[in-house]
Amino acid sequence: MITIGNFFFRFRNVLFIFLYLLLFLPSPDIFTKARFGENYHLWPIVIGLLVTILGEAIRGATIGLAYIIRGGKDKKVHAENLVTEGIFKHCRNPLYVGNILMLLGVGILSNSWIYLGIVFPIFLFIYQSIVMAEENFLQNKFGFDFVNYCRRVNRWVINLKGIESTFSEMKFNYKRWILKEYNTLFIWLVGIAAIILFEYEHLVPDPDIRKGIFLSILVALGIVYCYVRYLKKSGKMTDRVG
Repeated sequence: MITIGNFFFRFRNVLFIFLYLLLFLPSPDIFTKARFGENYHLWPIVIGLLVTILGEAIRGATIGLAYIIRGGKDKKVHAENLVTEGIFKHCRNPLYVGNILMLLGVGILSNSWIYLGIVFPIFLFIYQSIVMAEENFLQNKFGFDFVNYCRRVNRWVINLKGIESTFSEMKFNYKRWILKEYNTLFIWLVGIAAIILFEYEHLVPDPDIRKGIFLSILVALGIVYCYVRYLKKSGKMTDRVG
């Protein structure tokens, strides 16, 4: 698993995009009119959006409170410090938990048996292997400190005990959330818009109007993306507190 995790770690940044593309594979529906009635399409839309928004909320809270610099070095697992504060006090991998929920949510939103039954389990296996590789590195580097941390904190399940204290004791850095997350947010929102407009064509029956709405959303999100990127690259927005 560690060897597999080290392999997939090199490509983890494009994994999110690749999995998004698989959402549009032709597939039998999970929610059908025969099983759920006339408003069957509301189930995947409502449930999917709630789950995927929860995933981004977890990612946002994690990044805004105590960002972990574990982006790798030379395409290999690497970490400068052992971060155990913020949401990391309640879960060892909250960013990955957020990713899983985001992709599970859009999988439900896409109403795809193939995605949820085949693609998503493969994604879980890949993430589990990546975490095993990361934890192997962290244990070798930080030794007892990491072992003790693992004894206190779950790998996947977020422990909500004391979560209010965590938020009250730490200041949420919204600028860091924006600067670190704008790429993910752009891809995520474009994907949601595409799924709703093109997987549920009956919501906007006219294809020209449907395409126009999507292009308008794409342009609007693109403008925001470029503006945030400009602020970041020009140094006019930084994640420094104060």
